[in-house]
Amino acid sequence: MTKAGLFLTFEGIDGSGKSTQARMLAEHLRAQGHEVVLTREPGGSAGAEEIRSLVLEGDPDRWSAETEILLFTAARRDHLERTIEPALAAGKVVICDRFADSTRMYQGLSRGDLRNLVDQLHSLMIGREPDMTLLIDMDPETGLARAKGRQGTEERFEDFGPELQKKMRAGFLALADEFPDRFHIVDGNRDMDSVAQDVTEIVQAALR
Repeated sequence: MTKAGLFLTFEGIDGSGKSTQARMLAEHLRAQGHEVVLTREPGGSAGAEEIRSLVLEGDPDRWSAETEILLFTAARRDHLERTIEPALAAGKVVICDRFADSTRMYQGLSRGDLRNLVDQLHSLMIGREPDMTLLIDMDPETGLARAKGRQGTEERFEDFGPELQKKMRAGFLALADEFPDRFHIVDGNRDMDSVAQDVTEIVQAALR
C-alpha cells in the first residue's frame, strides 16, 4: 500500500485512448494491492456530474468560453472537495481522466486567448496540480475518427472538427514543455497493451 496519496492525471486529445489507459492502470495497481480511485473530469462527484451534462451535450456554441471556464472550475472544485482530497488524505492513488490541463487547452486556448483567466481561477479556487500527468500523444485525425466512432451523446467538443484536434495536440505538447517535472509523454499511436506497458513503468517508478 502507498503511505501517502498519489494524484495522477491522463490528458490528450479526443480519441487518444487516455480513458482506456486510465482504466487499465487502475486495474493493474489494484491487483498489486493499492487502493485506487478512478475518476474523471468534468465529473467525479454528484454535483460535478450534473455540470458535465451541461457542458458536454448540446450545440457546440451553447456556452461562451468564459461561461465554460466558470462551469468547469465549479465542477472541479466540487470534485476536489468530495472525491480527490479525501482519497489522497486516506493514502489512496487517484487516477483522473482529465483535469485542469484540459481546461487550459479546450477553453483557454481553443476558444480565445483565455489561458490567463483559466490559470487565475485555478489558482484561486483549485490551488493544486497533479503529482504526475501522463499525456497520451495521438495523431489528430486518427484520434478524431476514434472519438466519432464511439457514438456517444457527449460529442460537443468533437463537433468542433479536425482543426481543433490539431490545435489541441500542439497545445498539450506545449504544456508538457511548460511543466516538464510532472508531464510524461507516451506515444498513443500503438496497440493499447504497448501503451499500457509504458504507462505502468512510469507510474511504478513514482510509487517506489
